[in-house]
Amino acid sequence: MTLTLPEPCVVVLVGPGGAGKSTWAGARFAADRIVSSDRLRALVGAGEDDITASADAFALLDTVVAQRIRRRLTTVIDTLGLDAQRRAGWIAAAREHGLPVVAVAFDTPAAQCRARNRARATKRIPADVLTAQLRTWASTRDALVSEGFDAVHLERPTSETPARTVPEAFVAAAEARRRQEDDPARLRFGLHIGEFQGVDVRATAVRAEEAGFDAIYVMDHFRQIPQLGRAWEDFLESYTTLAYLAACTTRVRLGALVTGVTYRNVAHLGKIVATLDVLSGGRAVCGLGLAWFKEEHVAYGWPFPSVGERYALLEDALRVLPLLWGKGSPGFEGRALTVPEALCYPRPVQERLPIIVGGNGERRTLRLAATYADAANVMGDLATVRRKASVLHGYNPDTRLTHLGTALVAADDRHLADLVERRRGRRSREAYAREVNAGTVADHVGRFRQLADAGVREAMVRLPDPECLAPMAEVMAAFR
Repeated sequence: MTLTLPEPCVVVLVGPGGAGKSTWAGARFAADRIVSSDRLRALVGAGEDDITASADAFALLDTVVAQRIRRRLTTVIDTLGLDAQRRAGWIAAAREHGLPVVAVAFDTPAAQCRARNRARATKRIPADVLTAQLRTWASTRDALVSEGFDAVHLERPTSETPARTVPEAFVAAAEARRRQEDDPARLRFGLHIGEFQGVDVRATAVRAEEAGFDAIYVMDHFRQIPQLGRAWEDFLESYTTLAYLAACTTRVRLGALVTGVTYRNVAHLGKIVATLDVLSGGRAVCGLGLAWFKEEHVAYGWPFPSVGERYALLEDALRVLPLLWGKGSPGFEGRALTVPEALCYPRPVQERLPIIVGGNGERRTLRLAATYADAANVMGDLATVRRKASVLHGYNPDTRLTHLGTALVAADDRHLADLVERRRGRRSREAYAREVNAGTVADHVGRFRQLADAGVREAMVRLPDPECLAPMAEVMAAFR
């Protein structure tokens, strides 16, 4: 059985001397997450067994724990944990800063604690002191469940319980994973490529198709956006890249997520997308959005209209593109756009070339998607997705909801820890794990089932590391 802990959280170890608390913590957590009274005693005194330094060590422990909780860092408190008042203080501090707090109680037999204590070369506890600790533990064990901990885990010496920390969303997703196993839901997946620095796009696309992705999407920008990198990093033009990928793949749908409506003459954009559909054998998807990156417009000399003007242009684009892809050559006169002759031959292979509108705006963006498009693409956590789904389907229950997010997917706990450590840079493990939704295959099956239950029909996924592709294939297989 795996003890799954939310990330971040506070873990309070509780048990008498010799129960195995420090060994347990050291085998499961990085040293910089563990706040140990013994180590602090050595820091302020003559060694870990310098009892005269205990008061100063505990004062320092309280300070360190308080600071880590304030900064919302996972903190493992390695002391006896037998003082009820001190436990109550840790629980209150965790509550104040919105952190879950878990007690790990060590129910080690008294004889085993005494034997371990006798075998110690240092830090040996006087026999009468250990006896007193064992008595206190006997009364503490049953009291823990009523003290306000989010969970109390009883650790026995015979149990082999690996522990790991995962973003809190994955803890809630465990039940969703079981639902997926018992009653599978279907979900489509698209690989979203947002970085090209050092990336072999052909190999990436081929591997993605082999792994089971249903679609491949690229960002429609002309230089890297600040959320993902620096302006001078390699960045490929979207539709040239998609045309190349059409020749590299045979099955996946291809599109820009999403095309900035200000970047091209809209009728010309319709011709580009239609050409992509013809060359790919009917696999093009047209993503449309307002465009938001002002600095990019300025750098290339494009006008950057007001929000209202861009919404007018987006609505006109949504109206004229299906005319362009249809029969004949009708004229179009909109609020922001005039197309005297909407002519496009060859027409797209698809009878209805799908349009996805990207953006989280509830009053205008989702309304436009519901009125004119096949799908709306949103970002955000599960609560946000549920709200967007409710708004979208209030406008039109038949419009599909899609979701764009990042997923660092690992084969197992060890692989997960290694990926996070290698990629986090100067960020804390906790912050990076939250940022990229770091979890194992099982974690992500639960997370994507939650999204499916919330109304998502396609999940567009950014993978932060090439090693994520194989475990992501396992996740997708659970939804087939």
